[in-house]
Amino acid sequence: MLPFPPLSRAELRRYSRPLLVPEWQEGGAQERLRAASVLVVGAGGLGGPVALQLAGAGVGRLVVADADTVDVSNLHRQTHFELADVGRSKAAVAAARVQAINPFVQVQTAPMLTEQNADALIADVELVVDATDNFEARYALADACARAGKTSVWGAASGTTGLVSVFGPDPVGSEARLSLRDVFPVPEGAESCAEAGVLGPLPNIVGGLMALEALKVLGGVGETLWGRIWTFDALSAEVRVLKLRLKSL
Repeated sequence: MLPFPPLSRAELRRYSRPLLVPEWQEGGAQERLRAASVLVVGAGGLGGPVALQLAGAGVGRLVVADADTVDVSNLHRQTHFELADVGRSKAAVAAARVQAINPFVQVQTAPMLTEQNADALIADVELVVDATDNFEARYALADACARAGKTSVWGAASGTTGLVSVFGPDPVGSEARLSLRDVFPVPEGAESCAEAGVLGPLPNIVGGLMALEALKVLGGVGETLWGRIWTFDALSAEVRVLKLRLKSL
């Protein structure tokens, strides 16, 4: 028997398509997802698609953290925003979109993650999604997850390049662990979209894969990108998956 209440008739109808996938049926993945809490740091080009996909999929509770407001330069890629949203809080608008997609999801907003609030923000969530291009927040989040032993889904999109990985303890139970700092010790040479530019569809591609990795982590389904990093070149459509060096506890 599953340790979670069964899905209601309305939920069975809403999630009927993923429930047709045999791997998703096994082990009560949909019920696990409904019981999960996720913090999405960043509500822009990556965080928006992640939040919307997780809401549609049926995650139980979403916390969206961002301090930025919508700018007209965001609209070419952050298609969860409209022209009328310019000047409004990204987190608040994204949360409203999430709630409009799925009333079964509990959604909250939070200020942008910092070194001072990182530990508190991740304390009561099961999974963290790093979808920000604020490098101070990104490394503060990585350090907080390392301290707490939390799993995080990480992604980046800049120019024509996309990257995705999963950090944290080994999901199969070994003593290995990985952090963002193991791959990129410092943000030296890193550029945000405001500096390097970005082609509009790229963040949506990367954000979609980040959401998929989050579903696999939460549902206990498939093999995640833990221990590997997915890279995508938008101009050549070349995908590579690189193995990462593991670090023992």
